[in-house]
This record gives sequence, structure tokens and C-alpha cells, in this order.
Amino acid sequence: MPSTLCVVIPVLNEAQAIEATLQALAPLRQCGARVVVVDGGSQDDTMAKARPHADAVISAPRGRAVQMNAGAALGWGEVLLFLHADTMLPGGADEPLLQALSQGHLWGRFDVRIAGRHWMLSVVAAMMNLRSRWTGIATGDQGMFMRREVFAQLGGFAPLPLMEDIDMSRRLRMLGAPACLRQRVITSGRRWEQRGVWRTMALMWRLRWRYWRGESAHTLAQDYR
Repeated sequence: MPSTLCVVIPVLNEAQAIEATLQALAPLRQCGARVVVVDGGSQDDTMAKARPHADAVISAPRGRAVQMNAGAALGWGEVLLFLHADTMLPGGADEPLLQALSQGHLWGRFDVRIAGRHWMLSVVAAMMNLRSRWTGIATGDQGMFMRREVFAQLGGFAPLPLMEDIDMSRRLRMLGAPACLRQRVITSGRRWEQRGVWRTMALMWRLRWRYWRGESAHTLAQDYR
């Protein structure tokens, strides 16, 4: 694989998950991809655990959007892949990703599977994947990727405390439809199970509905927390 891919991972107190996520990226790094971990002020040993497994571990003001922009600002890679700290890429993820971009797509995302014990998590993931195909909107859990030139053209992620992935998808969609890859990333269902799957599902649908109606992401973030 050409050294065109840069994986940017925003983190905050992810000491339990970050090593496994980064170790899964080792084959990509061996093929030339670079991995950047951007810490938003962790109070645990996230950064120490990340350093042996990443090409760069940097600090940025807290906020997923701001952190992802900081990682992209290093200037590495013609293709940017934004990955959550508790999300694992499928093996050989670079091949379908780069193929989709070579076929004319400007951006895209993977299907997602949510790992966990609750039976509803598989239903939630299926709904996320289907909704994404219908609407052309991706979420951060799905491993969003895009050409660097497009990221720069759009000015990166808007500095929102919530819904930064939805906002970016809307703007990207104006340039072209996403590549919806069938290969699945696996994201942790820990937050769903901690908060309650049904409760979390209802909360997220309610927040998205309010966002579509024009409410401020800052107001929604307060309700989310």
C-alpha cells in the first residue's frame, strides 16, 4: 500500500482500550500508514500506553472535533481515516478503502458492528448501517475516511461539542455520495450497556431529531452529558 493513509484517533481517558485498538493497526503501519493519537487531557495513562504503538501522540484542547483537526494538521497522508479509540478496523481495511477512493469517491465509511452482551446491539448496528445508506450520513463509530484535499476544502471538522460527524457528513454529501463499505468495524458497546441500551437509543434519536430541527449542538451536548 502506498504511504497515503493517516489514521487519526482522538482519545480521552482511554487507557483500557487504546492498546488493543493500536495493536490492530500494526499491519497497516507496516505497510506505510501512519497513526496519530490526539489526547484531549486524559487523567489516566492513555498517552503512555499509546506511544509505543503510534507514529505520533500529541495533545490538543478537549473536544473530538478539535482533536481530529489537530491530528490532521500534522499533514501526513493523502487519505485521512478518523477512528474512535474503542473501534477496531477489519483486517485489510486499507484495500477496500483505497479502492473506493480510486473509483471516484471522495469519502466514505465502513459498516459497523457493536460488540456487547445485549441482543439489541446487533439491531442498533443494523439500523445505523441501513440509515447511513439511505441518508448518506455517517457517524464517527463507522470509521469515516476522506481525501485530505476534501478535508482541507471543507475546513476540517466544525468545532462542535457534539454532532461533528453529522455536520461533516452533510457537507461532504454536497460534494458526493459516500462509499458505504460492507466490511465492518467493531466498536465497543460499553457505553450503551452502561447507560442502558434502550435509554441510549432513545436519547440519540431524540438528540438527532432536535439537531435536524436546528437546535444548537452546544445545547444538545449539555443534555447528552
